[in-house]
Amino acid sequence: MAEQISANFNRNPGLNERKDGVPGHYIGASHYRNAPGTYFSDAKNARPFVDALFGDLVDPVRGLFDALKRELHNQGIELRLLHSEHGQANVCRAICWSGAGVYALDPHDDVAQVLCAGTESELPRVANNTVVALNLYPRMPEQGGNLRIWSHKPTVADRKSQQVETTGYPYSAAYLEGVPCHDVQLKAGDVALIDGGFIHGVTRESRGGKRRLLLNSFLGFARPDLVLWWT
Repeated sequence: MAEQISANFNRNPGLNERKDGVPGHYIGASHYRNAPGTYFSDAKNARPFVDALFGDLVDPVRGLFDALKRELHNQGIELRLLHSEHGQANVCRAICWSGAGVYALDPHDDVAQVLCAGTESELPRVANNTVVALNLYPRMPEQGGNLRIWSHKPTVADRKSQQVETTGYPYSAAYLEGVPCHDVQLKAGDVALIDGGFIHGVTRESRGGKRRLLLNSFLGFARPDLVLWWT
């Protein structure tokens, strides 16, 4: 399945290069630096291309979503895709990071972009709780591409000091100097759940071989009885 998803990604007509300052190629939609209306429009336009990642395969992200939805329902908690009058989020997006420096994806946190999602969105409520990143890895390089997590959750003041108040991206090497970190070595088929409040990044990959590919979603409590899911 992982190899087929990877092949479907490579030949997908919805494959685009990111234009938001984060180097990478993707299929799907991201709320990062987008107004809600733009995000939901992008999600609608990208939906057939996201579906094409799986073709006739069982969608593993949808399977996780449905299983968690049933489990939370038994506890009186609703899990649903983020939506508004503009539309609805997709279940996942597919991303291949392409940073050429020390990191394939520079150190960042996922909370800033949620805090600044706009008053039209339900997302800022999630930032008061834990913003969870859910990653599935259909493809990994021979070397590198590790998930590096620092033992630090930046505050709003920290982000202001680094001039990343609205994005949480990127944190400088000087800022992180001396902060303990841990590398998580991943392999194809792995699933990772990350507390997106901690600074994390992706180490440089070996060149000339397989590129790291992940299926990514976010989720978190907006209320004690409501968990939102988005990309």
